[in-house]
Amino acid sequence: MASEEELFASVDALLNEEPHLPPPAERARLREAAGITQARLATALKTTTQSVKNWENGRSEPKSPRLDAYQRLLKGWAAKYPAPGAVSAAATAAGASAAAAGPAASAVETAEAPQAPAVPAAGPVRPAARPAAPSRRPAAAKAAQPAADPRFPHGPLAVLDGDGAAYGVGGIVLDCPAATVVELVEWTLRESGLGAPRLHRNGKDSDPLIVLTAAAAVKLGLPERLEGHEQRRSLRLPEDHPVVKEVVKAKWRLTQRGFGPWARIYRKVQGRERQCVQLAILSWDALDERSWPGVTEMEPADIARVLGTYAQRVITPRGSTAVSGLELMTALRPPTRAVQDPQTRNWVPGHNLGSLGTEPMDPAPPEATPEHPVVVDSGWNGGFLNEEAYQWVRDVSLLSDEECTLPYAVGLDLNTAFLAAAARLVVGLSAPDHFRAPTFNPKIPGSWLVDLSHVEVDPRLPSPFTPDGTRPTRPAWYQTHTVAYAQELGYNVQPVEGYLRRETGAYLDPWHDRLKTAYVDTLADLGVTKDLDDRAFLAAMERHKDADPAMAAVLAAIKATVKGGIGKLRERPQGRKYQEGERWPALQRPTWRPDIRAAVISKARINMHRKLRNMATMTGLFPLAVLSDCVVYPSPGDSPLDFLPYAASGKPQPGGFRLGPTPGLAKLEGVQSMLWAVDLMEQGHNPARHIKGGDAVHDEGE
Repeated sequence: MASEEELFASVDALLNEEPHLPPPAERARLREAAGITQARLATALKTTTQSVKNWENGRSEPKSPRLDAYQRLLKGWAAKYPAPGAVSAAATAAGASAAAAGPAASAVETAEAPQAPAVPAAGPVRPAARPAAPSRRPAAAKAAQPAADPRFPHGPLAVLDGDGAAYGVGGIVLDCPAATVVELVEWTLRESGLGAPRLHRNGKDSDPLIVLTAAAAVKLGLPERLEGHEQRRSLRLPEDHPVVKEVVKAKWRLTQRGFGPWARIYRKVQGRERQCVQLAILSWDALDERSWPGVTEMEPADIARVLGTYAQRVITPRGSTAVSGLELMTALRPPTRAVQDPQTRNWVPGHNLGSLGTEPMDPAPPEATPEHPVVVDSGWNGGFLNEEAYQWVRDVSLLSDEECTLPYAVGLDLNTAFLAAAARLVVGLSAPDHFRAPTFNPKIPGSWLVDLSHVEVDPRLPSPFTPDGTRPTRPAWYQTHTVAYAQELGYNVQPVEGYLRRETGAYLDPWHDRLKTAYVDTLADLGVTKDLDDRAFLAAMERHKDADPAMAAVLAAIKATVKGGIGKLRERPQGRKYQEGERWPALQRPTWRPDIRAAVISKARINMHRKLRNMATMTGLFPLAVLSDCVVYPSPGDSPLDFLPYAASGKPQPGGFRLGPTPGLAKLEGVQSMLWAVDLMEQGHNPARHIKGGDAVHDEGE
């Protein structure tokens, strides 16, 4: 005979089993008896209509926590709408009990028991509406809901875990039955309801993104890690890998990047319908820690929140933040629009005014890189544009005794300085034309060969014309904004040559507007709002990264999108096998535009110098060092409030550095001792680099 311990162990095992659901047919009967559609049930359980269909025909089963909620709902319906056979059996048993207990007991029970509603034989009737019973579950935190688009009811993306749960935006969880990559692609396109509407009426909808956790990748037959000798972003599965062969066999295609951390699987467009799914494999380092700090270590639901917020405010990720930044430019300025052919009266693709068009454009030789074919094939040796961000430190001999007695070195960082420079920036849209001895016009974007060595600047400030802050000694190539600043300083400029563009436009304006809104809104989510005074702003900036790690990661990704997108405009060749003079893949993009990159960086550097000069005029303070968008000042206190210029009314003086969350305004980056900063300068180091760490705009692939 079994012992008491064995019996209790068996009972406990039964109690700990997964809750059992009624048969699929009974699930459908109960839902229909309650008068609830499959779509309404899917909405209540935050899943898809197809998932509900699968539960009711036995193809799949829900998983916790949705399993528990579904079972609770079915039990409630079963109590209200019991099966006809169960009603008859219950009535018979009740009658027998009443007869055995006698007439008195029967009368008492009849008076106290509630009357069961009659179930008509013709079919179920929709129950009368009644107030919902209060739930004992704690209220869930409100999440951002996906944009209302009937084609994409479940938002732009989902994070798939190893148990088949696909976590989407707004807390939704979908059941994904896919066991292979091909099944995943087909489920995503047919059943998931994922995607995002186009950002411009002439553009294209964003393809759905499925992010795979390590467990999901292994379940689909992919290796947990992608190892090799190449750089991480160059790694991909070999063409003979079973998953790649399976994809090809099912008539799907991969892009030239192959099956790597960011894999695009597609078929040729049939009619107007795109068939394309983007995959991102987390364990293959799809999300760079520098751009997405801490995201890969988050739970799938939190990863979905981070990426979903980014997708709604910026764009659905299609690769690195640099790739996404470039894709956003094209999404907001599509290269084509529908035009009517006057002869056939058919609608055909035509050039979209203000865009960069569909064909790549070679730059002028001074705008290119040394390995570019226009340089190698022509034998160009006339020099190149050197429009880069500042990396300058003041010579120690130029420090005054008063400056050396100040106890602190304070770093100020400009919020997304390169994004601010993109606002209302007029760039060239057509190919460059060559001119000899042109008259300078600050309204014409292009590259100018001009001698600016005669322009005098206070030696305690960096030269505005070179990234290292040294004074130019001979003619050199400059972007329009740099030459215009020399005119602003009161000097005459006489260009020797110029490569100028006749067709111009503010190409980056919508890109700037969307990213600025995303940046400001995300900062506001972290408690840094526009209505804060300077002291409250500094306090909020100190704690903003700890307020919400998910939103802090979104903020970091937005900043990386700005710098990476600008850097991507001059992507350098990649790979050890590349030979100088060959064309590399990036040159086939209309967005390979080093002249636009130079215009943004030139304007940002000139904006920085203008603030430095105004600060010197208003306060008599000169910087110790400048690195990219960070400037270090000597200060009597450990706060920028101790040296920034304020009017008698308490308001910041215009023209200098001002604190605030808007792009182009400053925030505190770091505080160090003045002796430490002087020591670094004497050793030839830039204090700004040590305070900030350095984040200039680098070319993607360099």
